[in-house]
Amino acid sequence: MAAEVSGSRWRTIESMEQFPPTDRTSVKRLPKRGVYDKGQIHAILDEGFLCHIGFTRADQTYVIPTGYVRLDNRIYIHGSPASRMLGALKAGVDMCLTVTLLDGLVLARSAFHHSMNYRSVVVLGTAQLVTDPTEKMAALQAFVDHVVPGRWDEVRQPTAKEMQATYVLSLALTEVSAKVRTGPPIDDEEDYALPVWAGVVPMRVEPREPVADPRLSPGLAPFDAARIDRRK
Repeated sequence: MAAEVSGSRWRTIESMEQFPPTDRTSVKRLPKRGVYDKGQIHAILDEGFLCHIGFTRADQTYVIPTGYVRLDNRIYIHGSPASRMLGALKAGVDMCLTVTLLDGLVLARSAFHHSMNYRSVVVLGTAQLVTDPTEKMAALQAFVDHVVPGRWDEVRQPTAKEMQATYVLSLALTEVSAKVRTGPPIDDEEDYALPVWAGVVPMRVEPREPVADPRLSPGLAPFDAARIDRRK
């Protein structure tokens, strides 16, 4: 499976595997934008840096942003054992994890038809605390290398104390769907003659010039920010 984004255009070659839609994950609004192909969904997850996790604790609903990584058919998150979110998820509460990538602002001729080109994934389920030391270490390595490929081998490895002070939770990719919008604005037919510019302004997350730590040791080569660029 290959997937590319050029400007605001999302081009895919589908894989042969699908996430079976459930009543909870089937895209009801504009179902033609629904995506269940595993390869496409994995590509969206692998391009993102942040997810948002929704859960309810003590009759209060929260939506918390956090980093994540995908390994095979699981999403991993991590943090302090003191985290309210991780404590709730560790207890087995239902959760909803979402990832959204903004590809373009869609400017129409009418205010009503302005939109955005995007790719989003929704994952439902319950998380499990990772207790196996090998799996836990592999997940932490994946977190680091997800942000900067190859970074794990360049830095100090976690100590036993740091490992003990870190929860790692996993969420199986079982109930999953994506929704994708691509292409130009869709105006009412009579509005196409209006003298108003319409089209797509491509958007993307890209690294800027790195800013060195003031306490950086002298003589080190500059960091290559292109290593972080998901679409280079």
